[in-house]
Amino acid sequence: MQQKRNNQLRRGLKSRHLTMIALGGAIGTGLFLASGNAIYTAGPGGALLAYGLTGIMVYFLMTSLGELATYMPTSGSFSTYATRFVDPSFGFALGWNYWYNWAITIASELSAATLIMKFWFPNSPSILWSGIFLLIIFLLNALTVKGYGESEYWFAFIKVATVIIFIILGLLMIFRVLGGGVPGFQNFTVGDAPFHGGFLAAFGVFLAAGYSFQGTELLGVSAGESEHPEKSVPKAMNTIFWRILLFYILAIFVIAMIIPYTSHNLSASDSVMVSPFTLVFQRAGLAIAASVMNAVILTAVLSAGNSGLYASTRMLYALAKEGKAPRFLGYVTRNGIPIWSLVVTAAFGLLAFFASGFGDGIVYNWLLSASGMCGFIAWLGIAISHYRFRRAYVAQGGKLSDLPYRAKWFPFGPLFAFAVCMVVVIGQSFGAFSGGHIDWGGIIAAYIGIPIFLAVWLIAKWKMKSKLIPLDQCDLSRHKD
Repeated sequence: MQQKRNNQLRRGLKSRHLTMIALGGAIGTGLFLASGNAIYTAGPGGALLAYGLTGIMVYFLMTSLGELATYMPTSGSFSTYATRFVDPSFGFALGWNYWYNWAITIASELSAATLIMKFWFPNSPSILWSGIFLLIIFLLNALTVKGYGESEYWFAFIKVATVIIFIILGLLMIFRVLGGGVPGFQNFTVGDAPFHGGFLAAFGVFLAAGYSFQGTELLGVSAGESEHPEKSVPKAMNTIFWRILLFYILAIFVIAMIIPYTSHNLSASDSVMVSPFTLVFQRAGLAIAASVMNAVILTAVLSAGNSGLYASTRMLYALAKEGKAPRFLGYVTRNGIPIWSLVVTAAFGLLAFFASGFGDGIVYNWLLSASGMCGFIAWLGIAISHYRFRRAYVAQGGKLSDLPYRAKWFPFGPLFAFAVCMVVVIGQSFGAFSGGHIDWGGIIAAYIGIPIFLAVWLIAKWKMKSKLIPLDQCDLSRHKD
C-alpha cells in the first residue's frame, strides 16, 4: 500500500478549480497590457477581428482537448495522447517541449514580478523579490494539489472581478451614465478606423493574440487530478470559451470606445502606468488606478508563474512515469506531490532567471526565444492527437454516444484549429520580411523553437525506432493517474 501511495497523484481539484484554472490561464498581461497595443496597431475593428478569430481557433482546440481529457484524464495530457494515438517519439517531443515552455515561463514571470514591485520600491534589489515569489509559488505547489487549486481559484477570481468591474464601468462611460469625456461610439470611426493599417496590421495582431490565449490548455493537464473529470471537465468546457471570448471582446471594445486608437499611450505595452485598463480607470476619476492595476497585474504574473510550475511539474512527472525522463522524477509524496519533478523544475526556472542578469541577458533572451513557439507547437499536438484519437476510436468499433464528452464539428474543428495554428506559426516573423531589409536576427529568434522541437522529435524517433501507429493499434484503454 505504501508503494502505491507514493506513486499516485491525488484527485483534489474540484469543478470550480478547473473552470478558474482555465479561465485564469487566459486572462493575464496579454489582456491587461498588450490589448492596448493591439488597438493602436490595427484599430478597434482590426483588434476585435483578430481576437475573435483567435478565440474561435482556441474554442476548437479546447473542445478537442476536452474530449481527450474526459476519456483519458492524465497529467501527461497531450504528450500521453500523442504517444498513444500518433507516435511515441512525437509524444516524447511534445512533453519535453511543454515542460520547457512553462519552466522558462517561470523565469520570465519572476523577472516581470520584480519589475512590478519596483513600481512601489524602486531601489530594492531584484533578487529579493524573485526569491520571495519563487518561494511562494513553490510552497503553493509543494503542499497539496488542493492548495494549488485554491490559490489559482483566488488569483483568477481577482483577475475576473477586475475585468468585470472594468467592463461595467466602461459601458457606463460609453453610454454617458458616468463622466469621463467619452464621445459615445465616435472612436470606432476616428481617423481611418475601424481597420487601421489594413490587412497586415490585423494579421500582426492576430499572431500576437495567440499568446494571450495560451494557458487555456492547462485544463487538460489539471484534469489528471480532478475529482470527477467525466463531469468537471465538460462543465468547465461548456462555459470557459464563452467567458474568455466575452471578456476579451468586451474589454477591447470598451478600451477602443473610450480611448482612440491614435493615442500613443496605447502603444506602450510594458508599463502599468500606460495599461489601457489604468487609462480607462483614470478617466473614470479613480486616482489610485495605477496602483490598483499594478496589484492586479502582479496577481496575474504570480498566477502565471504558479500555473507554469504546476503544469511543467506534472508534465515532467508524466514523462518519468512513461520512461521518457529519469525514474526518480516520478516519485510522489504522501500528499500526492511529485516532489522531485517540482524541485528540478523550480531549479531550472531559477537558473534561467539568473541567466537574465549576466552578459546583458543574451543567454536568457535565447532561452526565451526558444520557448516562443512551444505553446503553438503544443496546440498543434492537441489538434493532431484528437483527430487521430477520434478516427482510431471509430476504427476500433467505439460508439460516439459512449464518449463522456464529444467535441462538435469533427473533423472540421481539429482541422480548422490545425490550419489556423499553422498560419500563426509560419507567420510569426512576417514583420521581419515586410521592411526594407530582412531582419535575420528577428527571424532566427522567432523560429528557433521549430528546429529544436524537430531535432528532439527526430532523435527520439531514431532512438525509439518508432513509427506512426496504425489506427487499429492505437491504445484506447482508459486509465487515470
